[in-house]
Amino acid sequence: MGTKAKVKKIVNQVGKRKTAIARVTIKEGKGLVRINKKPLEIIEPEVVRAKIAEPLFIASQLPDVDIDSIDAEVNVRGGGFMGQAEAARTAIARGLVDWTGDEELKQSYLRYDRSLLVSDMRKKEPKKFGAKGARAKRQKSYR
Repeated sequence: MGTKAKVKKIVNQVGKRKTAIARVTIKEGKGLVRINKKPLEIIEPEVVRAKIAEPLFIASQLPDVDIDSIDAEVNVRGGGFMGQAEAARTAIARGLVDWTGDEELKQSYLRYDRSLLVSDMRKKEPKKFGAKGARAKRQKSYR
């Protein structure tokens, strides 16, 4: 019983946007990023791919962060494709900050876009009865 198993470092994080929830698992690997089991390179449309890749790009600009030695596995549920993309990027950015423990990385994320580390908690306001939407009501006319 004297042999110790090598503990693998794993970081789990969550990102949210509207009704989308993204869960990321970051572990040692060879730079693969998968969103719902699909590689990041084949995610369509292009705008979504660019949005998700932002935290990786910012991290790659810093000298002491090596993103080629980690794998990120993201599971996203709920919401539309853009909400899912923003939830995924938040989860990835938080995971990278946790993984590296690098204060400089955290500061560069906050300088670029605060929603990379802080989930955007804005939600759609519910529609009210007797009205067309959340605030719009039937107009009255007395003439």
